[in-house]
Amino acid sequence: MSTAIVVGAGIGGVTAAVALQRRGWQVTVLERAAELGEVGAGISVWPSAVAVLEELGVKGVEKVSVPSKPAGMRKPDGRWVVSAAELGVEIPVMIHRAQLHDLITAGFGPAVTVRTGYDVRTVAQDADGVTVNDELRADLLVAADGIRSMVRRTLYPQYAGPRYAGFTAYRGIADVELDDGGGETWGRGQLFGFARLIDGRYYWYGTANQSAGTTSEPTVFESWHDPIPRLIAGSEKVLQNDIYDLTLPLVPFVQGRVVLLGDAAHAMTPNLGRGACSAIEDAGALDRHLRDGDLHTALTAYDAERRPATTKLVKRSRSLGRLAQTENPLVCTLREGLFTLGGKLMSLRARK
Repeated sequence: MSTAIVVGAGIGGVTAAVALQRRGWQVTVLERAAELGEVGAGISVWPSAVAVLEELGVKGVEKVSVPSKPAGMRKPDGRWVVSAAELGVEIPVMIHRAQLHDLITAGFGPAVTVRTGYDVRTVAQDADGVTVNDELRADLLVAADGIRSMVRRTLYPQYAGPRYAGFTAYRGIADVELDDGGGETWGRGQLFGFARLIDGRYYWYGTANQSAGTTSEPTVFESWHDPIPRLIAGSEKVLQNDIYDLTLPLVPFVQGRVVLLGDAAHAMTPNLGRGACSAIEDAGALDRHLRDGDLHTALTAYDAERRPATTKLVKRSRSLGRLAQTENPLVCTLREGLFTLGGKLMSLRARK
């Protein structure tokens, strides 16, 4: 039986473990944290990622998620710039990260072994396999160990790695009653968005330009339109994380018997809401190619498919982030005009 080691038990890593198990592999998942699980807040799951999960046998996403209501873009004073309905955008489902993680790991069978509290210090490979910490050996290693991936640094020590995007992000889950479809509000150098979860709570996020490493509170949003101040006040805990993505060009996702997946391969800013979904799609692609060819052929095809696709997403997300976080008043005015015009054009096209 073929064997694999998955480094990292986030959403991408556990999805990869399910995919490998499905192909008849014996899988060992190594997680640095003391317990298996996901921390964080909400996550948008786009139809393409939902389709991958269903193909891998992960059931129940629809039972713990809720379709996002069409919303759109507002100004800090509450005036609408454009609605999502006018733009005709695709609508994802919203789910708590921990709930999605639980759904995926529920698919673990006897072929998957999880070791928590395990710190991967060294990775070495030869023609026949991969060795971790001079003690664990397998035919394949999947590196899903995040944006600061130790495995990626080992494979590509000259790579520049993470790049600070120039802004920090706040996230929370608010237990408040609202009659609001959510959406995003764009200001000068700040952005705020929110959406309803299936249990009636609201996931929200805000971003603000500041120097890396600065600890701060989301006080900038206190003067923004309702219900933004209520959402922040109604949150038991507010998380803050500086936003990084990976320097372009991305490194090859495959070297020998080692595969990079998720943020370890293509960490992007959250502006497109595609980070975790891209990791799920990585796992789906790995599953598909392992079905159709030998290991070398499968891994080559995986890199050929996923590196160009995710490079485009990193670029698009970075560009959108720059547009969203601009502090230039003229650019902000032009930005609003372009969104308004785009909404009107989409609306006219829909009437034809």
